[in-house]
Amino acid sequence: MSIWARFTRFVKSVFGGAISALEDPKLILEQNIRELNDQVPKMNENIATVKANVMMLQKEVRKYENELADLTSKIKAGIQAGRDDIAERYAMRLESTRENLASTKEQLKYASAAYDKALQVKKAFMREKERKIAEAKDALRAHERAKWQAKVADTLESFEVAGIDQTHDEMLTRLQEQTARNEARMEMALDSVDTEGLQIEEDAQKIRASELVKQFKLEMGVGDTSGSSEEPQLDVADQEDESAGKTIGKQRTQN
Repeated sequence: MSIWARFTRFVKSVFGGAISALEDPKLILEQNIRELNDQVPKMNENIATVKANVMMLQKEVRKYENELADLTSKIKAGIQAGRDDIAERYAMRLESTRENLASTKEQLKYASAAYDKALQVKKAFMREKERKIAEAKDALRAHERAKWQAKVADTLESFEVAGIDQTHDEMLTRLQEQTARNEARMEMALDSVDTEGLQIEEDAQKIRASELVKQFKLEMGVGDTSGSSEEPQLDVADQEDESAGKTIGKQRTQN
């Protein structure tokens, strides 16, 4: 291997990897799609040029055919008129026209074949273009899905790497423990309160308020006073004093 070949191989090995690293498949596929679409107008322009050549040759063939017919009729007219000199002059032009017609027909044949070939090439190109664009779009969609899946994977991996799972569970446990402690403190606080005593005091206040209202009604002479004729009930101490007084009175009478 020559020194130049070895040097070229070294350069390719160094810069080839760098170029491959810089290439973005997504951007290249998008560029390929644009280039394929851009080739269609150029191809149509080339086909139009070939078609125009065919049409021009067809016109020339018709012109030479008309000219050939006209010269033929003039030669025949010169012969009938006995003017061989005129007939000979038109005969020379007829010979040149026949050669031009034959040449033009040959060109038209190749031009028509080229036009048909161009149409076949365009048809094949359009079919291949649609296939390549469909493949590129499928690859681009798959690339986008892969990017989204990679983001999801990175997020899930970051949970483990950053300890998010652990701190998440730990914080949930702490909140649950705090909630349980607060609920327990509330239950203990309610147990320590004498709710029965509070209820009795509340009932006593209601009874006292009712008695006060009854007294006001008696003083004002309004409302139901049937209960006012009843003798007030004495408490236990008053009843004992009254019974003791009656007993002493009976003993004095007997004496």
